[in-house]
Amino acid sequence: MNQNERRKYLIENLLKEQPRYAKMRIPSEVNEQKTILRSLMNIRMPGFISNEFLQIQDDYLAEVCEEKGNVTINDMEKVKPDIYIWQGDITRLAVGAIVNAANSGMTGCYQPCHNCIDNCIHTYAGIQLRNKCDEIMRTQGFEEPTGQAKITPAYNLPCDYVVHTVGPIVQGRLTKEHERLLESCYRSCLEIADENDVESIAFCCISTGVFMFPNKRAAEIAVETVKKYKEEKNSSIKVIFNVFKDEDAVIYHRLLK
Repeated sequence: MNQNERRKYLIENLLKEQPRYAKMRIPSEVNEQKTILRSLMNIRMPGFISNEFLQIQDDYLAEVCEEKGNVTINDMEKVKPDIYIWQGDITRLAVGAIVNAANSGMTGCYQPCHNCIDNCIHTYAGIQLRNKCDEIMRTQGFEEPTGQAKITPAYNLPCDYVVHTVGPIVQGRLTKEHERLLESCYRSCLEIADENDVESIAFCCISTGVFMFPNKRAAEIAVETVKKYKEEKNSSIKVIFNVFKDEDAVIYHRLLK
């Protein structure tokens, strides 16, 4: 199969799972097909999927990953011993682990083609990631508390693991409890990474998007927590602060230079 054939196969099989879309005609335009495929992956509930589907999906995502290009730690700006800054798409990072800013359900974003990091990570990891997260949450039996962390394989992403954490939601005034919970997110991610012998971890800007944590204070807490943890634990883990917005890049450079 070539990439076009794989994409059509995946769309056709995902449409069969959605009776309301069963009569949908697959457009001929490639970008429209990509949008439909991502949307169908985003809305799919956790559940059984055939090995044949997974193999074709994995082959498809491997080529997507190759097209985007992997970024290693050698491509990043080293600003302190074992601390790096990189601006761009976190799903391109070939590092030990990337951090996903998850919601309390922990099974990803179900809004089609939403531009949040949770949606992007689940899209390019593949359907296996949602199924794995669902398995973890069913075993746990309750929603994920804010400030903790879970670790899963990364499946079709170029990193080895995904560390999932639920950041605090700021509605109104920022409080000390919000700050404590955000600190807990960073510490929990570092602890679970070290427990699993992860050599490098890339943090997104946890809680600063739709969760409305002020960017500057969030960055200060991130940097302070990482430095404190590495000193206390004598940890050799390499930490990447992965930023997407120019605003965050400026903030982190000021804090770390």
